[in-house]
Amino acid sequence: MLLLNFIFKLVKTLQSKGEPHNIAMGFALGTIIGLTPSRALHNLIVFILILIFNISIPAALFAVFFFSCFAHFFDPLFHSLGYFLLVKTEPLQPVWTYFYNIPIAPLTRFYNTVVLGSLVVSLTLFFPVYWGFKQIVRLYRGKMADKVNRFKIVQIIKANKLIQMYQRIKPS
Repeated sequence: MLLLNFIFKLVKTLQSKGEPHNIAMGFALGTIIGLTPSRALHNLIVFILILIFNISIPAALFAVFFFSCFAHFFDPLFHSLGYFLLVKTEPLQPVWTYFYNIPIAPLTRFYNTVVLGSLVVSLTLFFPVYWGFKQIVRLYRGKMADKVNRFKIVQIIKANKLIQMYQRIKPS
């Protein structure tokens, strides 16, 4: 039922009057949280940014759910990149030592190769994901929304009394 709830919220978000920029920004920021391991300071900062600014929370939550489902498959890649940046790149070692000695910096867990590698990859993917999802929102609203609403399965789901009741009483 949780997956169904996420899909309902995503479709509702795509069909909302929200700006494509805000929806795409939510998805891109959710990508950072979804790809990186939890319990790191940067995830808290990204989550606070999502809450403070006018960013689509359902799109961010969908991205967190979507990317966290398969992020662990990329852990060997993240480890290799993090290991390269932490150990093999000697000019950066004084920077890592300096950061590690700052009182709040260890909360970022940058000293973990998987955390550092996944953060670098997620930050690298931020703008392509933002731009791509913004295009998807525009495409969906411009060409696909009416077609999707005409699907028989969508009409059956919308007409289903149980689904309607669930939509009314579900916690937001």
